[in-house]
Amino acid sequence: MSGLKAQAVHSIPPYTLTRLAREWLAEDTPNFDPAGVCVGSEEVEAKLLCKTPHTVLAGSTFFTAVFTEVGCTVDWIYQEGAVITSPGPDAVTLTAVVRGPARCLLLGERPALNCLSRASGIATRCSQLNLMATSAGWHGEVAGTRKTTPGFRLVEKYAMLVGGTSMHRQDLSGMVMLKDNHIWASGSITEAVKVARSVCGFSSKIEVECHSTVEGREAAAAGADIVMLDNFQPQEVHVAARELKNEFPALQIEASGGITPENLALYFSLHVDIISLGCITQGCPVADFSLKVQRPGPSITHYSHVSSATANTSLFEVSIGYQPPWFPTDAKEIS
Repeated sequence: MSGLKAQAVHSIPPYTLTRLAREWLAEDTPNFDPAGVCVGSEEVEAKLLCKTPHTVLAGSTFFTAVFTEVGCTVDWIYQEGAVITSPGPDAVTLTAVVRGPARCLLLGERPALNCLSRASGIATRCSQLNLMATSAGWHGEVAGTRKTTPGFRLVEKYAMLVGGTSMHRQDLSGMVMLKDNHIWASGSITEAVKVARSVCGFSSKIEVECHSTVEGREAAAAGADIVMLDNFQPQEVHVAARELKNEFPALQIEASGGITPENLALYFSLHVDIISLGCITQGCPVADFSLKVQRPGPSITHYSHVSSATANTSLFEVSIGYQPPWFPTDAKEIS
């Protein structure tokens, strides 16, 4: 995560975090909590364990906000954006420690884990895709889409930033994107761009979804800032992007539609500025986290300790052979 993106992920206003945390908690416990009566309000400690190797930690801000609302504290061992590695396939990694009244801690458990697991899964995928682009020497931007979970967009867009990719537009208000339905409803690309420009003025970019070089040329001539080449085959993208850039040097080109981690590298081109993938959020696997309240006596769960150096290691460093200085190197029992 770059310095500027690191600053961006910490720029969410506190009142927004509070509002979201309260909404998630209210959704999970709208009235009574009968199970909470069983555990009481004794102070307990719970260990946050990561079970998925090479996970990029994302969502700790939301995780902490949830527990703050229920009167608990969180001490993080890993920092946001760090890679949670594992010394072995069967070991889990101690990621944070949560402390507070038992009933309150269990109130926050599921909403907090949902945020962390989802955000970390997206950030991990984004980091992998970003690494593919960097390793190939491509200097464009890998981006997400608006195909996000309703009510959860901020978390998912946030995770894209942590993973090192672009969020793309956050909502319909952020940038004008004229898709096929807009074009068909308005009659033509030229007319749609003209109307959009008269409404948004100079302050918003206009992007047009195009299905041929001819459409891309019409969009650029009408004043579009970005042309999206939608559902083009890789070789078609290279040819169309080169032709459009030669005619309109200031034009930005985005490739989208049918692009996956498996074929992403085929779309890397000198003339393509942005590659967007819906699979960053759709069908993305979640990271496996669990929260275990400590009981008297030994437990069979094993976890690894982590040094401060490893807690700040990026997926890029791990992927190129970085050897984290584990201390201690052997798994320990939770006690």
